[in-house]
Amino acid sequence: MIPWLSKTEDNGKKKDIVDGKIETPSTQEISMMNFNRSTETTSPDKSFSFSQIMESNPYFAAGGGLMVLGAGLSILRKGVMQLSHLMYRRLIVDLEIRNSDKSYDWFLNWMSNCETRVSRQLSVKTTFVQHENGSVSTGFSFVPGPGNHWFKYKKAWFHVSRERSERIHNSGQPMETVTIKTLYKDRYLLASVLDEARQTAMKMNEGKTVLFKSWGQDWRVFGKPRSKRVLDSVILDKGIKESIIADMKEFLASSKWYNDRGIPYRRGYLLYGPPGSGKTSFIQALAGEFDYNIAIMNVGEPNLTDDRLAYLMNNIPERTILLLEDIDAAFNQRIQSKDQGYTSGVTFSGLLNALDGVASADEVLTFMTTNHPEKLDQALLRPGRIDMKVLIDNASDYQVEKMFMRFYDDAEKLAIFMERFRELELPYVSTAQLQGLFVRFKESPDLAISNVEILRKPHLNNFFYE
Repeated sequence: MIPWLSKTEDNGKKKDIVDGKIETPSTQEISMMNFNRSTETTSPDKSFSFSQIMESNPYFAAGGGLMVLGAGLSILRKGVMQLSHLMYRRLIVDLEIRNSDKSYDWFLNWMSNCETRVSRQLSVKTTFVQHENGSVSTGFSFVPGPGNHWFKYKKAWFHVSRERSERIHNSGQPMETVTIKTLYKDRYLLASVLDEARQTAMKMNEGKTVLFKSWGQDWRVFGKPRSKRVLDSVILDKGIKESIIADMKEFLASSKWYNDRGIPYRRGYLLYGPPGSGKTSFIQALAGEFDYNIAIMNVGEPNLTDDRLAYLMNNIPERTILLLEDIDAAFNQRIQSKDQGYTSGVTFSGLLNALDGVASADEVLTFMTTNHPEKLDQALLRPGRIDMKVLIDNASDYQVEKMFMRFYDDAEKLAIFMERFRELELPYVSTAQLQGLFVRFKESPDLAISNVEILRKPHLNNFFYE
């Protein structure tokens, strides 16, 4: 039906009106229609998809750009990290030193005196020295503290990191580590640094005897190193000194003989005698003569157990004499109960096993001292635990003469002194008493002769005769 136009009037005005008739389309016409697109639009291009949506939507465009940028930066960062790790493994070498190792203190002391060191974290170390006249001298030195440090050694730079852990070592000190880093091409200098630090430490202790005391499950240096005592400064009776020295020399030269025959390579000595006879002084002189140190252990310590005793005796520092003083007093106060056993830390069987048992150590020189050998159990005195027993008695006439000559070196005055000394008719006199007299009147032998009566006056000499 073709629409036709008609004109009508509304309030005197004419309008064009379109009249028409709606017809129902046929099935064929419906099938030819496109309900998705207007008949006026062109057919869509197959390439119009995600890219056109991204271009037409600003939010999608911005998010996609950021995502691509983030992914690129992540890949770049990962590549840089892998490259840096690869370069670190190829170009840098690390050396870790723990404070449980001997070289730890050696290196810190060496680095504290290094002139090319660059440090901003420091720790103070105070030295305390008391002189013979009673005066005291103190000094301060700065050592590298926890943190980062640098030093230059033979034209190579080294980075040092000292770290302190919250964990506590068996000795009671916090665990610490020192990490030294340098270029891989300079790695051979690490051994040179440690060797120089060792030599510096050895020079500091050269001519001295280092004393060790047990602390926890470790041996710790006790006080400052002592000057080596000259063997001639200890006056013993005829033949005693020479016999012990000869036995020690033979033992130290017989390690192969012991190993070939399957005999434990250790030697035990018992020095017994009255107080003040020079037992401990002689041991100190022996350590100086053979260039050994001394590890002092108190077996009667309440906190010392059998396991700890065995561990300490198996980890004695090298070239060190083990000294057990007053061994008779270690078990004289043991009290046994049903609940706790022995109240003392170390049992007698534990001591025997540590000296000569499965858990005992080799290459050990053990010296024991006692004032009452009759109190010692026979199990302790048998060979393998105590191989040589020596009496260090009160002073004989031979010792009195030798001590006087060592202090004054005057043969004429010696004859006068010995005459006055015999007139006293003392039942006995210790070498400690004689030394006290000679030290007190060291200015003149005449003063020692005129005051020889002090040896029989207990209130002046701190000595009582029975």
